[in-house]
Amino acid sequence: MDWKRTFSLRQTDVLGLDIGSSSVKMVSLRKENASYTVTAAAIADIEASGGDNNRRRINTIRSIRECLEFTKVQTKFAICGVCGPQVAVRDFEFPSLPAGEIEGAVLLEAAQACPFNTKDSAVDFQLINTSGDKTSGILVAATKALIKSKVHIVENASLDCIMIDVDGLALLNCFNACEKREAGQPTAILNVGSSYTNLAIIGNHNWPFIRDIAYAGDDIIQQVAEDNDISTVQVREMLSDSSTAAQLDLHDSLDKACLKLTADITKTLRYYTAQEKTSLADKIYVCGGFAMLNEFVEILNSRLAVKTVLWNPFDKIRCNMDKDHRGVRQKNVLKKNGPVMVVAAGLAMRSI
Repeated sequence: MDWKRTFSLRQTDVLGLDIGSSSVKMVSLRKENASYTVTAAAIADIEASGGDNNRRRINTIRSIRECLEFTKVQTKFAICGVCGPQVAVRDFEFPSLPAGEIEGAVLLEAAQACPFNTKDSAVDFQLINTSGDKTSGILVAATKALIKSKVHIVENASLDCIMIDVDGLALLNCFNACEKREAGQPTAILNVGSSYTNLAIIGNHNWPFIRDIAYAGDDIIQQVAEDNDISTVQVREMLSDSSTAAQLDLHDSLDKACLKLTADITKTLRYYTAQEKTSLADKIYVCGGFAMLNEFVEILNSRLAVKTVLWNPFDKIRCNMDKDHRGVRQKNVLKKNGPVMVVAAGLAMRSI
């Protein structure tokens, strides 16, 4: 969604800024012909706020500033993403309409299809087909409150939010730039964060399907902690421990805690294939912070009818950051956290 402001910028002047619930991820890219080069990358945890929204906002701003200090980037222009119940991505199809009537028809469609009041929302759309007897495309809507909150945080970190995108669309944007899709098969990307799981699918017709699942890493950690009568901090430490013993201690609890997520994913994939009258995606590319924890991708692979693989797009994106000590540190960030930085990369690939 365009924030209705026009700038004349090169791609290198824009930061992809993924503000999550537990960390901030920042990526800057330079586009050269059809390929990208990373020019800056950073990640910073957001300190827990204990449920205090104001404290959380302050901590998030501090984390953004940590990323800026780490990278020393000069640009102040950022592209941010949103997801969750206050965001909707829907396709639409109308009989052929004159250009002047399309926006009104899209707004009416949004009012009927979105699970929130579109009068208090920003709505944008992209036409995909205007030939023949049909007008079709994709609409995106997000509540103004959500957008205002995101922009306010960015501005308080001394940046200028020039565009708001959708996390699921950023995933597809990154995939299309880095990978070759298999002909005849839909492509599915699963981004598992702390608060939300984003499932993005794109088929042969290039129409995106986005679903945000309100069950993610924090919910899984909480359930494992309750099952074992230990703290969530202990659970995270044990799941991050590479020792076999630590993994075995929590395997059954983790497998049980993932049941709801795998059921939601399966239900969504079945819905997509039924609606689109297509075959099931033969592979799911998994990314996000929770995907980095031991055994998680393996559990998904055992529970889902589709093969799951950990996806790191930075394996195929060149890095140009090793000319000095700071650049080496940023390159190490990507080496360690590549699958966590996918949304930020997709945001940075947006054209302005």
